[in-house]
Amino acid sequence: MRRLLCAICLTLLLSSSVSAADGNGLEVHVLSKTGSSWDGRPLPDYARGKPEITILRIKIPPGARLPLHKHPVISAGVLLSGELTVVTEDGRRLHLRAGEGLIEVVNMWHYGKNEGKEPAEIIVFYAGSMGTPITVNE
Repeated sequence: MRRLLCAICLTLLLSSSVSAADGNGLEVHVLSKTGSSWDGRPLPDYARGKPEITILRIKIPPGARLPLHKHPVISAGVLLSGELTVVTEDGRRLHLRAGEGLIEVVNMWHYGKNEGKEPAEIIVFYAGSMGTPITVNE
């Protein structure tokens, strides 16, 4: 019975936007839960086709700027270390610090740059479909 109660509590916790801990030391913190990208635009519907999930761990050296690119699929990430600035083609900016999550813009040209003094390391999850690229460079 206790396991069932713990499973129900964990399910409720994960479906809410509140951070909490159980009596056994388990902690859950919702970093992001939204239907919009970081710039406030609604996310597109999921594509039809066979799903393909990609997870990348990306390390960006200090002073580096990524090429202008866009993602035709929905993606989300968590900055593990350092700082990262994302700039869209229309000049919107997002500055991330370690531990923060983001829901990336979809089908919009943008680039990331590390203006800090240490490497920026991010894990990004892409929810695409077979045969669809996750990134398109300009």
